[in-house]
Amino acid sequence: MTHSNMAAIIEEGCKLEGNLSFNGVARIAGLVNGSIFSNDTVIISEAAVVNADIIADVILISGVVKGNIKASSRVEIIKPARFEGTITTPSLVVEDGVIFHGTTKMHEHN
Repeated sequence: MTHSNMAAIIEEGCKLEGNLSFNGVARIAGLVNGSIFSNDTVIISEAAVVNADIIADVILISGVVKGNIKASSRVEIIKPARFEGTITTPSLVVEDGVIFHGTTKMHEHN
């Protein structure tokens, strides 16, 4: 997956704690504890283990995420993702086979 406007890549094997803020697309493949913010897209790769609240425009999850996530456009949870927490978004796509423990709050674009 290549993005011309990729702002940040957190590689597999990286461990980060704290509040991460990105301007642009962020792809996370490592371990993150804390919070993640982007005004664009956050991609959680298959290898990622994230214990964090995530706020972004679009959130794509293929890894393990535990936390509260809020997307202003949409959230996609793609196999083999595991998600635990709360999702707030106007549009949610969950693939078959995804492990999902949590609640969903749908909200309209304002």
